[in-house]
Amino acid sequence: MAGPLTTGKITSRIDLSVTRFAIIVAEWNEEITEALYHGAVSSLLVHGVKKENIIRKNVPGTFELSLGAQWMAEREGIDAVICLGCVIQGETPHFDYICQAVSYGLTEVGLKTGKPVIFGVLTTLNKQQAFDRSGGKYGNKGEEAALTAIKMLSF
Repeated sequence: MAGPLTTGKITSRIDLSVTRFAIIVAEWNEEITEALYHGAVSSLLVHGVKKENIIRKNVPGTFELSLGAQWMAEREGIDAVICLGCVIQGETPHFDYICQAVSYGLTEVGLKTGKPVIFGVLTTLNKQQAFDRSGGKYGNKGEEAALTAIKMLSF
């Protein structure tokens, strides 16, 4: 079951062949975040983004996405930042703190820089839900994050 953003190719009002995207990928839950990354890149390429205009940077975990996003958004020539991570709920409130902090942090980076900073972070109750959303039965949220970036640049 695909989400509303994964159905077909979208039309952009900007020239995506000259648009530069930074993709920040959390290394924690790597099997999930790698699948999200490949979904995002695939979607960008299908929409005419040149491979050399996609810059990948890794951060240790989802919490570090905010600072990584800020560093990339502040760079000259970066048009949008896509942040990919995965937080799986455990037995402690750690999940709540990380999810709230990264949501707030990424919002602040977008508002501060005036550039699209896309929240491509899975916040799931278990690993199976993460697999289902990173190329499984619910599509690939990395693809949706890429499409969101394109739509925001076309705003």
